[in-house]
Amino acid sequence: MNKLKFLLVFILLLVNNSLQAYSSNPEEFINELVNDAISKLSDKNLTDDQKSKFIKNLALKNVDINALGLYTLGELRKSSDKDIILKYQQSFEKYFLKSLTSRLTDYSSSKFEIIGADKKSANYTIISSKIIPENGDPQIKIDWRIYTKNPEKPLIRDLIVEGLSLARTQKEEFASILSSNNNEIEILIAKLEEFVDK
Repeated sequence: MNKLKFLLVFILLLVNNSLQAYSSNPEEFINELVNDAISKLSDKNLTDDQKSKFIKNLALKNVDINALGLYTLGELRKSSDKDIILKYQQSFEKYFLKSLTSRLTDYSSSKFEIIGADKKSANYTIISSKIIPENGDPQIKIDWRIYTKNPEKPLIRDLIVEGLSLARTQKEEFASILSSNNNEIEILIAKLEEFVDK
């Protein structure tokens, strides 16, 4: 009986840890999320595979990947068949997660600092921050565009790194691929899948 109780408590702890929720306040949300990521990525006891899985789960729960994917597709999202849009979104998610995890580096020598928050509307807040490498490299300024339509569950919609919107850059890159291929979304999907399969 004691073994059964122990097992149940252990399972509950695992479930609670895997469903960790960050603050609903946009500023605290980013601070908690980034510091959690830095802590995990700098943990020498975790394998690269474990770090990669952690970052994927973090992104799936806290980044609005569907909205980001639709934004990067541009105007074609309005005029294209629903099935092709769904296929694109599935490919975009895999592409986004691979792109994110392929850039993992050791963050143990960096500090993260919130500079301020600017509430643009009821649904959007920009959180300004900086990453300070302790090895003397230049600071990196990052603005986080946080979507708060559901006030209990903020989501990241974009990162502006040193003034450059990652969502806009991705949209321009996809627009170039599409315009070179008669706006065939299937070709863009093939290129995303090719990147994922590398």
